[in-house]
Amino acid sequence: MIKKNSSPKSDLILCIETATPVCSVALAQGRDILALKEDTGKNAHSSLLTIFIQEVFSETGKSFAETAAVIVSKGPGSYTGLRIGVSVAKGFCFAHDIPLLSISTLRGMAWGAAREIKEAQFIIPMIDARRMEVYSAVYDQQVNLVRQICAEIVDRHSFDAFLERGKTAFFGTGATKCRELFQEHPNALFPEKEFISAAHMAEQADQLLQDGLFEDLASFEPYYLKEFVAGKPKVKGLL
Repeated sequence: MIKKNSSPKSDLILCIETATPVCSVALAQGRDILALKEDTGKNAHSSLLTIFIQEVFSETGKSFAETAAVIVSKGPGSYTGLRIGVSVAKGFCFAHDIPLLSISTLRGMAWGAAREIKEAQFIIPMIDARRMEVYSAVYDQQVNLVRQICAEIVDRHSFDAFLERGKTAFFGTGATKCRELFQEHPNALFPEKEFISAAHMAEQADQLLQDGLFEDLASFEPYYLKEFVAGKPKVKGLL
């Protein structure tokens, strides 16, 4: 991460979330969402991402030239989804000479959940990692990191330390693996929403922009958490 002290030219930020089956794009003015496009269809990332970017600008009457930065969800999550999202984000930044911001996918999810699940003392976003494994982290109500991001195989005692201390919310694409294990516990909460959306990135993006905490465009890579073994996917129409 590179810190720059220059003031941003505007507060218009393009937000991109592709770490899970959700292809999500938002255009934010400061911390306010101006437009949001989302889809969970098959191959949505490769076929719809650049279309969604064009649509959020068109619908709001904003231009690419007005954009102050792009923020991308950096993982963990789907190898293919992350590579597509980061490739498009970097391409947009290079083309328009603007900085790149990033945020952990799990932190973005936690930020959205914390705004709605007020009774939860602990917030645990989960991303499916096949079989009984999940990518997860633990945050408090202020979205401070309580336990680091990790890949783990879930069992009945995986989250005892938190369930015994207070209301604990499990959500995301991996949360179904916990429902049967913990749903009888009085402190376990399972909200219906997965809180996977580019809309949850705006507040953090605005803070990163104001603080000048940018990524190095040349070297930035997704945070896979596990080793990447597949080939680089094809991406349509980089902007």
